[in-house]
Amino acid sequence: MSLLVVGLSHRSAPVSVLERASLNADAKAKLLHDTLAAEPAAEATVLATCNRIELYADVDKFHAGVAELSTLLAQHSGVALEELTPYLYVHYEDRAVHHLFSVACGLDSMVVGEGQILGQIKDALALGQELHTAGRLINDLFQQALRVGKRAHSETGIDRAGQSLVTFGLEQLAVHLPVREWAVGKRALVLGAGSMSSLAAATLARVGFAEIAVANRTAERAERLAEILVASGTGVAARAVAMSAVADELTRVDVVVSCTGATGLVLTADDVAAAVSRGSAPDPAPQAPAGLKDRGSAPDPAPQTPAGLSVAGAGPELVDAGVVARLVAAADGGRRRLADAGAVRVLAAVPEGDGCPVGDGRAAIAGVDASSLELHGTWADQGEAAAQRQPRRGVRAQVDGVAVRLALLDLAMPRDIDAAVHRIPGVRLVDIESLAEASADAPMAADVDAVRGIVAQEVAAFGAAQRAAHITPTVVALRAMAAEVVAMEVARLDGRVPDLDERQRAEVTQTVRRVVDKLLHAPTVRVKQLASEPGGAGYAEALRELFDLDPQTVASVSRADSADTNDDSGRAS
Repeated sequence: MSLLVVGLSHRSAPVSVLERASLNADAKAKLLHDTLAAEPAAEATVLATCNRIELYADVDKFHAGVAELSTLLAQHSGVALEELTPYLYVHYEDRAVHHLFSVACGLDSMVVGEGQILGQIKDALALGQELHTAGRLINDLFQQALRVGKRAHSETGIDRAGQSLVTFGLEQLAVHLPVREWAVGKRALVLGAGSMSSLAAATLARVGFAEIAVANRTAERAERLAEILVASGTGVAARAVAMSAVADELTRVDVVVSCTGATGLVLTADDVAAAVSRGSAPDPAPQAPAGLKDRGSAPDPAPQTPAGLSVAGAGPELVDAGVVARLVAAADGGRRRLADAGAVRVLAAVPEGDGCPVGDGRAAIAGVDASSLELHGTWADQGEAAAQRQPRRGVRAQVDGVAVRLALLDLAMPRDIDAAVHRIPGVRLVDIESLAEASADAPMAADVDAVRGIVAQEVAAFGAAQRAAHITPTVVALRAMAAEVVAMEVARLDGRVPDLDERQRAEVTQTVRRVVDKLLHAPTVRVKQLASEPGGAGYAEALRELFDLDPQTVASVSRADSADTNDDSGRAS
């Protein structure tokens, strides 16, 4: 195994760099094709979320692989290599496995313990399978990562250490109030109707928002999402509005959540200022976190992405996993998944012509696979549990005497909302960057140590299995050679002793085979055991040398095994 990971994440790079380095669907496909075309890589896939971009590849040369993968990431992300290099990290072999398993368990997420990254890992595997860039190693690795992530969430309380990014953002908006109390009776605007927008809308309905307006560039998607919200049983009043009506809606609503797939700012400072100046008298509102009061001069407007939403806090558990799954199916045909830390990265705008398999609220659940239901159900449960917690102690209130007229939650990467809006009196903005700062000081749950133990166990088991699998083709080739020798000697015996009857010939043949099998049994079993230990990779080569095995025969066995793996690749869960 020569697994190499080259990437950058919220832990290694500033938000401004992550924004510029984001990959749309076409860029990811081209990146993978170019990676396989590069000499060091035999297979690859890419894990791209709002908080990370990581290229995984099986390489035959470490230094050449690092250079090639880094160059390809720079070329396809549009960020110059010399600018990108300081923020890149590299993991190799067992450390690369450890990294992915930690990511799958939520240990490397912006909000520790969240489970939404599992959906993005599944998407990364599916992309590699669809483009035929994922071979045995990538398939085995990502399948195991999914199992490790599920094990961590089922065997520990890691879920209590984190929460969905949406709910965490709402806690930052609500400050010292429980989100449920803060949200009651408020009106929200959801910008976009993609996966994350749908999930955010479900959260808003569940925590007690009185009204939700949905705006999307494709009106039919907004209408379907509004219909499903109305049919969800939460009692929320939901309606679709045209994008051209967003300016008017801003004067009516209390909260806006945005995570669209736009390529530019969705809301500018002028848009928000005009809405606030025209809007109704503000309702009493909690004080703002100090970190959001004044973050200095506004950064340069950045190009946009992800799907929009409008969100609020915690409330009674009224929306079950099925409703959440229907919302996602209505928006994206069930194809997209939750992203790292709960913020889905819709890296490319959804085509206007995309059809939705959901005809109405009653039929929306049809066709959603069990794993999606499980994932979305986990999201809903986490959101409910997290939303009922008090805001984190690290957030202190801003006391400036100005009541909040409009609260904005920007989950897009790059950002949807102009960062300059935080200077407008009566406006509170929480975005990915401020969430990262707020979560940096969050206390780790005791269960994190247990998850780290699980990761260590699984990394050791995966490495042993891969090393043992590496020698299997050689053992199979050895036994095939032995069978061929037996067949040749039996044929020679027939020529020398032609008077043997069928029973006698069969008995001689069986005896020779038993002798060969017994001679090979102990060494082949032992060599598999030795090969599974660290440093055991050389045993396969030793077998080939000792028995003068044809390298082409060994390679043909490996190719056959790889073909079987690809045939079964659809079993990812």
